Amino acid sequence: MNLNDVNKGIHKHTKRLRVGRGPGSGRGRTAGRGNKGQGQLAGWSSPAIFEGGCMPLIRRIPKRGFHNAHGFIVKSVNVGRIAEAFEAGAEVTPETLRAAGLAKGIWQHLKILGEGDLGKALKVSAHHFSEQAKAKILAAGGTVTELAGPAPVVRKVKKASRKKPTAG
Repeated sequence: MNLNDVNKGIHKHTKRLRVGRGPGSGRGRTAGRGNKGQGQLAGWSSPAIFEGGCMPLIRRIPKRGFHNAHGFIVKSVNVGRIAEAFEAGAEVTPETLRAAGLAKGIWQHLKILGEGDLGKALKVSAHHFSEQAKAKILAAGGTVTELAGPAPVVRKVKKASRKKPTAG
C-alpha cells in the first residue's frame, strides 16, 4: 500500500442515485427493476431468506434438537476449585464465587459438583448440589445451604367465582 492509495475508493459526498428520471440517466424506464414480476411493483421487498422462488436454504436443512427458551442457564463449579480459592471457614455464595472468578459469564442458577478434594470447613450456599459435593462439604465440617429459585408458575387453577350470595 502506498500513501496515495489510502483514500482510494472513499467518496464522502457521493450523490444519491436518482432512478426513473429519463433515458439519459441510464436508470430510466423500468428504473433498474426489470420488466415483469413481483419485484417491479412499488413497496415490494423480499424477505431476508428469499432465493428467487426456490426453496430457501433455511427450509432445506433439517432441524435437530430442542432449545428451551424458558430454561435456566446453570453454572457448575467443582468442590476442588472452591477449596483452592477460599480460606477455611469462609462463606461461599454465588456473589463471592463470581468475585473470585470461578463463576464467570451469564447464568441464573449455580450448581456445586463433587470433583476434587475439600479439606476445610466452608459455608457453601448455592441453588443446587450434587450428592457427592454435599457429602464432601459435610464431611469436611462445612454447611450446605440450598438457595430458593423463582416460584414455579401455577397453571390451570380456576379462580373463585365473584357471584354475590343470594339472600334466601
